[in-house]
Amino acid sequence: MDDLDKALIMALRRDGRASISELAHILGITRATVRNRMERLMASGEIAGFSVVLRADQVLQPVRGVTLIAIEGRGTSRIIAQLNRMPEVTAIHTTSGKWDLIIELGTNSLPELDAILAKIRMIDGVSASETNLYLSTKRASGVPHLPDKA
Repeated sequence: MDDLDKALIMALRRDGRASISELAHILGITRATVRNRMERLMASGEIAGFSVVLRADQVLQPVRGVTLIAIEGRGTSRIIAQLNRMPEVTAIHTTSGKWDLIIELGTNSLPELDAILAKIRMIDGVSASETNLYLSTKRASGVPHLPDKA
């Protein structure tokens, strides 16, 4: 994957509904090049699919945030398996540094969040946690802004 492929992927993350013509304009290349690159990226599996983020996804779980988890010993796989069974846990990431896992959570209320956090803290091997709530979402893709071509 070269820089052009990366720029194309960033543009698609920014606006997955952008037309071939719009992508060509943003990237300063021909429509044929965009089409060929997209087909190649899909065929190679680099682009595995497309998704839609709905406003309802945020409304259904209005209390959202991340919890950083420190794990004592070698129980990471077991703890991940337990977290995977909790519907409030929407994503699990391994990480480096002070924390071993970052989990994304979503609940309907603060009392529900409090309950799931208590349940997570009771998992054998979880030695510490820190939770940060999302106050508002300004950009959902998590991808840096792709500057427009002048």
